[in-house]
Amino acid sequence: MTRILTGIQSTNVPHLGNILGAILPAIELSKKENTESLLFIADFHALTSIKNPALIKESTMAVAAAWLAFGLDSTKTIFYRQSKVPQVSELTWYLNCYTPFPMLANAHSFKDKGERLSDVNVGLFTYPVLMAADILLYDVHKVPVGKDQMQHLEITADIAKSFNHKVGTDVFVIPEAIVDDRVMLVPGIDGQKMSKSYNNFINIFLPEKELKKIVMSIVTDSKGLEESKDPSTDTIFKIFKLLGNENQTEELRKNYIKGGFGYGHAKNALLELILDNYKEQRINYNKLMTNTSALEKELAIGETKASKIANEKLKQVRQVLGFN
Repeated sequence: MTRILTGIQSTNVPHLGNILGAILPAIELSKKENTESLLFIADFHALTSIKNPALIKESTMAVAAAWLAFGLDSTKTIFYRQSKVPQVSELTWYLNCYTPFPMLANAHSFKDKGERLSDVNVGLFTYPVLMAADILLYDVHKVPVGKDQMQHLEITADIAKSFNHKVGTDVFVIPEAIVDDRVMLVPGIDGQKMSKSYNNFINIFLPEKELKKIVMSIVTDSKGLEESKDPSTDTIFKIFKLLGNENQTEELRKNYIKGGFGYGHAKNALLELILDNYKEQRINYNKLMTNTSALEKELAIGETKASKIANEKLKQVRQVLGFN
């Protein structure tokens, strides 16, 4: 049995990049035979950047609703909130004590935000260790990641190998990466990688008028309506290509090249594609967000399962460290 783990931070409503890069691939993986999937909401991780309790709680429910709206079967996966399995915090401390300082100082999660050390909290610095604990606590074999997360998984593997070597036994499974090249990069409305940090994301669950406003704000070059346009360099086309089928994408590509087709037309085509592709998911999401008690019940089932696995692993870790 291969165990797979995916997590999404509860820092806002999951955006299109989260859906294409994490939610949909994870749900597909969970359907494979001889696999056990752990899908969690990383609300502890969210605390490194958000200090508003109401926003964290609302975002946690939004992430749960998004997973379920896209067809996650909570009876066939372990679906849980990170904070409801606090055993991960205990393991994080143990791993902190086995992690060299330079490893964390070189982590992108710290270096990319650490220009002013006064702005960096310790949680952000030790973020990779908590991520390692998320994975190692459950004997996870494979972790779907994008390029930007590869370093964190490498750190996890290094920590696990070092710990195993120092205690003289294979306590932890060494995880491997699953990389999907098709969704390596989902562009945001400004052309950079879609990210909550850049505030350039597309929230597909917005009411139609608000969603249209976001799509219409996608940055383009200044070419006029009649001019031929290069689809390979245009953000609208890049996003459309990730969502549309082969025929839809080819039709849009031809419109770009022949001219007489403006960026406003392309934006409308992208909006219609989003609304068409995700009509059912948008309805399901909004229903779930008006019934958070149902979300709580779904999550509680997974949290019981996750806690059982976590307790067994911690028992083993405490034993080798001399705490049992």
